[in-house]
Amino acid sequence: MKYKPYIPQNISELLDHLAYVMLKSPTFKDTTGYFPQQNIDTAFLSLNEGLLVIRKKLGEERYATLRAMSDRMRALFGSDPEDVTGDASAGRRLVREMEDILKNAAKRPGSK
Repeated sequence: MKYKPYIPQNISELLDHLAYVMLKSPTFKDTTGYFPQQNIDTAFLSLNEGLLVIRKKLGEERYATLRAMSDRMRALFGSDPEDVTGDASAGRRLVREMEDILKNAAKRPGSK
């Protein structure tokens, strides 16, 4: 069976996905054996598609900011797969920044 990444459908699910990103970075390899196809590409496909799903709720400016952060985070994790150069740590800091932006967006009426 081909692995099909889950696409977050709202801000709450995106925050859950960012928690996964924090825990599984920088390689995103499945250690359980249940999802051997899971990797950095599938993790960021889920994140970016989830952002696209809630784009209207976020607004164009916030969406563009979050998407740029996602792209930067992907590059940082990809450049430090062994977590030794500090790039992966910089990527994790971006996760926290994205969480803050999404939490602020969730405080707006009708955003969840």
